[in-house]
Amino acid sequence: MRRRLQGCLTAALLLAAAIFTAAPWTGKTVQAAANPRTDEPLVYASPVETLFSSDGARLYVLCQQSGEVRVLDAATYKTIGTVAVGRVPRGFALSPDGSRLFVANSWDDTVSVVDTRSLQVTATWPVGAEPSSVAQDPAGNFLFVANRISNDVAVLDARTGAEEKRLAAGRGASYMTLSPDGRRLYVTHVYPILPALGSELGNRMPPESEIAVIDTARAVVVDRIPLHSIAGVFHVAISADGRLGAAAEMHPKNLVPLAHLEHGWAFTDTLTLFGTDIGPKPVEIPLDELERYAARPFGVAITPDKSRLYVTSEGSEIVTAIDVRRLLATVRARRKSSVEDLSASANYVIARIAVGHDPRGATLSPDGRRLFVANRLDDTISVIDTRTNRLAATIPLDGPKDLSVLRYGEQTFYTARYSFQGQIGCANCHIDSTFDGLTWDLEPDGFGVDIVENKLLEGIKDVGPYKWNGANPNIPTECGPRTEKYFWRSESFDDLTLTDLVVYIRSLQPRPNRWRSPGNELTAAEERGKAIFERAQDNFGKPIPEANRCSYCHSGAQGTNQKILDVGTKKPTDRSALLKTPQLTNVALMAPYMHDGSAPSLEEIWTVFNPQDKHGRTNDLTKNQLNDLIEYLRTR
Repeated sequence: MRRRLQGCLTAALLLAAAIFTAAPWTGKTVQAAANPRTDEPLVYASPVETLFSSDGARLYVLCQQSGEVRVLDAATYKTIGTVAVGRVPRGFALSPDGSRLFVANSWDDTVSVVDTRSLQVTATWPVGAEPSSVAQDPAGNFLFVANRISNDVAVLDARTGAEEKRLAAGRGASYMTLSPDGRRLYVTHVYPILPALGSELGNRMPPESEIAVIDTARAVVVDRIPLHSIAGVFHVAISADGRLGAAAEMHPKNLVPLAHLEHGWAFTDTLTLFGTDIGPKPVEIPLDELERYAARPFGVAITPDKSRLYVTSEGSEIVTAIDVRRLLATVRARRKSSVEDLSASANYVIARIAVGHDPRGATLSPDGRRLFVANRLDDTISVIDTRTNRLAATIPLDGPKDLSVLRYGEQTFYTARYSFQGQIGCANCHIDSTFDGLTWDLEPDGFGVDIVENKLLEGIKDVGPYKWNGANPNIPTECGPRTEKYFWRSESFDDLTLTDLVVYIRSLQPRPNRWRSPGNELTAAEERGKAIFERAQDNFGKPIPEANRCSYCHSGAQGTNQKILDVGTKKPTDRSALLKTPQLTNVALMAPYMHDGSAPSLEEIWTVFNPQDKHGRTNDLTKNQLNDLIEYLRTR
């Protein structure tokens, strides 16, 4: 962490505070930190979800950074107890009788089982790769766990934790919602579905997503609700009568140049409505209106009387209140999606309520009169009166009150306040500080040329230069002037804010590699793949020049020599054949592959896009050898 001279620090903080407290497009006044930012790393609560006990007496708060569940008195908001769980918990749910709380620990690949009477963890069950939410059927037979990396829903015996089967879900399966009667489970996913292998259009097709619908009694998928042109689907809410469903999502405009940001053509923030109230086909409706955007919708809640629908927006730091009667009237009058109409939301949005930094999960009190919103980067819970649609209270959680450099950098990463009209933030394309699975036409290189795949941010601090063409020598260049000019369309970062943002991005550590063994030992197939990766001669005994060996370009701990090379992958849309060698950290997660995302699988990099053997000598490999190479690459 860096040290600053006190005089310069004070002046810079005053400048940062002046910029940070300026009223953005929402009309919200943002409070600067009460104390100067500290260079010391601090552990915050980082609440992501809230949940009421079955009797309404307790409010459970899932705290992601501190790795715990905090239990509050629902009347006084005082802390009753704290339960330590696993690393980076992302979702939780109660058993039907309220006696057990299940917590999905995404970086531990486990579920913590908490006894709600003693507030003790009574069991820890292993599950799939990166569990992100849990739900139990009303009969108490099954526990369903959505796994973000293995793209599935694990079905466990709810009594013993033994896994019974897996159900296919969308890519990045993350959030689950039970219907009010408990008969159906709705599962969303945060990354778009990959195109079919060999697809002619491949990476330049509109993204596709879906909501998987599971019959909880039989533990089978009974429907998949299509979500066209959607990438990034988060929470779903179902009305008490079961007739209306709403999914919070992002509608990216990645097939056109990002130059159209000022026309609202980067992302549209939308809901997809479905159910009997809507008709046989889902309808997508916008939350945005001109100069008033709802960046990155996340949490959704529908009041018990179905009069109001609420949506949290991470980037805009607001909760959008919708009149359901007017919403349904608008949908029925138009009879189709109106996602491109920035005047549509004025027909049904009745309030935009300012809350804290990075609002996530939203939970209604049992009587529907209060909405509780978890502000992840403020360590607060906003309480909204649903009768007045006004902020009634803000519940501070115990923890550090100082704002660390890392925390401020993270707030900067997740907010949309710096971009033109508050439309987007870094986290739009780097969901949860990772990636989005999309390819983009970024106009600094020219319209319709140099189509690029979005890369993972974890572990990038020492792998410059940056961009696929290596044009940016360091992260401050990548995230500073370039981002302001071509993404934000505004000059917004002062030096201190940019420095803190860079410190945060450099702090991002790779998540656990699920393809490695616990002791990092290689399997027989992985050992064979490693030999191919490092080989100096091909299957016919011919020497492979050093510069054409896999291990030359992808050397070092992060799998890159950081050089600019021509590996024969130039496309008609590319201005140059020269590309920077990408790192291999967690490469198994990063489909689609290649600089333009044209390879939906690792295998296609060499079977389709390496005819001249310039991207490593691979045309002599047998199918089994290629499989072994891929097995090894997944462990990097």
